[in-house]
Amino acid sequence: MNKNIESELVTPKEIQKLYQLTIYGRWILVCLSWILILPWGLWELRETISLCQEYCTWSGIRLGLEFNPWAALGLSFCIVFTTSVLVWQSSYILRGDFSEKQKYYLTQKVTQIRQKGKKYWLYSFVCEDNN
Repeated sequence: MNKNIESELVTPKEIQKLYQLTIYGRWILVCLSWILILPWGLWELRETISLCQEYCTWSGIRLGLEFNPWAALGLSFCIVFTTSVLVWQSSYILRGDFSEKQKYYLTQKVTQIRQKGKKYWLYSFVCEDNN
């Protein structure tokens, strides 16, 4: 099949379904990072947190994060990942629709899903009509 014909077969409803699944997937990953990584990072920083309860200074927080680099990296990952998903989703909300690049990417992805058929795990969610 010609690529132009394939892209015409993709409906806006399928693109919207794939976009919704992408949103759900990203938020599930954010929640998992907050459930799995954040408690570990806070546990590693328990001594710093107890010191900051008595003497809360920026230098105490900085030194606590400096001497616990893995915990600092875990906390930073959770915060930065959440912020990036919020900014990514906000760009769609503020624009009111997909950018041309995003629409092209989603159209290509739906086309790939259709070509693989029911072997692809997202086929039943994206391409089949779930009235």
